[in-house]
Formats: sequence, structure tokens, C-alpha cells
Amino acid sequence: MGVIKAAIGDAVLTSLWVFNLPFLGVLTGIVSKFLGVEALLPVTLLITTFLATINVLVFSLLGHVLGGASFNPSTTIAFYAAGLKPDSSLLSMAVRFPAQAAGGVAGAKAILQVMPSQHRHRLKGPSLKVDLHAGAVAEGAITFVFCFALLFIMLKGPKTLILQLWLLSVTTVGLVLTGSAYTGPSMNPANAFGWAYVNNWHNTWDLFYVYWICPFFGAFLAAWVFKFLFPAPSTPTTKKQKKS
Repeated sequence: MGVIKAAIGDAVLTSLWVFNLPFLGVLTGIVSKFLGVEALLPVTLLITTFLATINVLVFSLLGHVLGGASFNPSTTIAFYAAGLKPDSSLLSMAVRFPAQAAGGVAGAKAILQVMPSQHRHRLKGPSLKVDLHAGAVAEGAITFVFCFALLFIMLKGPKTLILQLWLLSVTTVGLVLTGSAYTGPSMNPANAFGWAYVNNWHNTWDLFYVYWICPFFGAFLAAWVFKFLFPAPSTPTTKKQKKS
């Protein structure tokens, strides 16, 4: 029953995340136009990073309210492989990941219904812009960097939550710029599946190879590298009792 409850929470949170994500671009454009800085790329990126920080903060709180719900299978894999999700198992993820994918579909279909026509050009979702294997390598590498940065920032970075989320947002924006010419990028298989579904390529090998298999490999690798570079402190051995 606990796994089913977690899966429902994941589906709800993921649908809200996919529904909400396109509004970051819309709000960035509105704020940039209001401030008259549309032509200044560094300023618009700063605005996007600020909005993304607020966005992640809100969804972190929502995830807590929903009992630890997650909207990204890749980060779940990374935390599990790093030994930071003792309550997770391969069986629970086998239930939760399809729920997240279903949430991605619901979010993508919902935003298509309400986004104003002048902003509908933003509703494309991630897509391959290079050949299959190059895209797979790119998505896996970008997800590796994202998950490693997530682990480093949350476990070895500053203790202040807002500063952690700011650094994570800076990393994410940088990776989106880097990967935009390759795969989008997504860094989130559930988000990629939602948009692939509405664009009718959700049941293709390209989707699962580029946006599921390689990101999972990148997330696992990020966790293993993190554990290798920053091993957990060994627990002190219990001293032997002196013989009386």
C-alpha cells in the first residue's frame, strides 16, 4: 500500500511539474520585456535561474507534502545508487516510474489545452537534433553531470537550502544551454515520455534508448563516481571489552 501511495504522489507531482515547466520560458520573456533586457542574454539567463530556483523550491515543498514524492526517475536512481534512499527498492521504482511517466503525459496534455496561442511555440518538449547514438551519449553525459552536481550540492555544498537550489538551478540552466543542440535536453525520462506521447513517438526505440536507458546509466554512474570520490565515513568499530 505504501508503494501505491508513493506512486500516486509521484504521478501528481510529475504532472504538475511537466505542466508548469513551459511557464518558465513564458515568465522569463515577460519579465525580460518589462525590464527591457530581451537582447541581453546574461540578464535573461539570470532571470531564468531566479525563476527556476523559486520553482524548484515550491516543488520541493510539494514533494514533502506528498510524502516524499519525486518527479524525475533519474534523480531517484542517483539517490538510490548512492545509498541515500534506504526506503527505495527496485520493486518500488518499477511501480513508481510508470506512474511518473503517466504523470508526464497528463501534464503535457493539460498544458496543451491552456497555453495561450502566442506561447504555444514553447510546447515542443525534448527531441533529437543529432543522430541516434550521438544523442544517446549527449543525454547520458548531461544527466551524469546533472545528477553528480545534485549529489555534490546537496551533500557537500552549502547548508542553506536556497543557496543549494540556486546552485542547482545555475547548473540546470547551463546544461540546458549545452544540450539544446543535441537532445533538448531532458534529464528527466518522465518529462521526455510525456511530450513524446503527445507527439506520438512514445513507443519508439529512439525514445527509450536516448531518454530512458542512457539517462539511467548516467545517473547510476554519477552515484558511483560520487561514492568513489566522497566515500561515506566508516563507522567506528566497537572496542573489545577488556577481559575481567
